Amino acid sequence: MKKSPFLYIAITTLLLITITIMCSMNFPFNWVFYLTVIGQILVVLMVYKVLTDNYSTDKTFEHFYEDHPIEPIEVRAENENFR
Repeated sequence: MKKSPFLYIAITTLLLITITIMCSMNFPFNWVFYLTVIGQILVVLMVYKVLTDNYSTDKTFEHFYEDHPIEPIEVRAENENFR
């Protein structure tokens, strides 16, 4: 079974949010430092997993956003002389 990169995104996001909370609550520096180093490693791993994911789609830029599709329009010029 293929693993989705969303797990890596969730873990990295939760760790970095936890580090932010720990900084604001004045946790000991060594805890924050080591978790920050681990967080940086997880960011690199997350980016690698997302970029190497074998994901394909049939959507193009013409589809814009899926929740608000835009129909392509055809613009015709009137009285235009082609050579």
